[in-house]
Amino acid sequence: QVQLVESGGGLVQAGGSLRLSCAASGSIFRINAMGWYRQAPGKQRELVAVIISGSSANYADSVKGRFTISRDNAKNTVYLQMTSLKPEDTSVYYCHAYVHGMPYWGKGILVTVSS
Repeated sequence: QVQLVESGGGLVQAGGSLRLSCAASGSIFRINAMGWYRQAPGKQRELVAVIISGSSANYADSVKGRFTISRDNAKNTVYLQMTSLKPEDTSVYYCHAYVHGMPYWGKGILVTVSS
């Protein structure tokens, strides 16, 4: 069984920064991709950023230039550095990973950006 555990969320003022972390644990041989999604109240879950094995990354247009995704393969951990945060970034952020071709989700972590 694979578990994803997020950390680093919280309350920040607009213009501030936060760094999210997500550590994968369990019987892991290979992680194909890791990424972050978010879901605001009353809205659908949306992709924020994803990083494939290696360093190829894709971002939602709304976060390009402000968020940076990275991963530490040795630690099975993915990070999301968020800068210039806006109130509209307020959401529950979910870690996602494809491990051995199967999708896994974290429980989510709340990020609140105050104006």
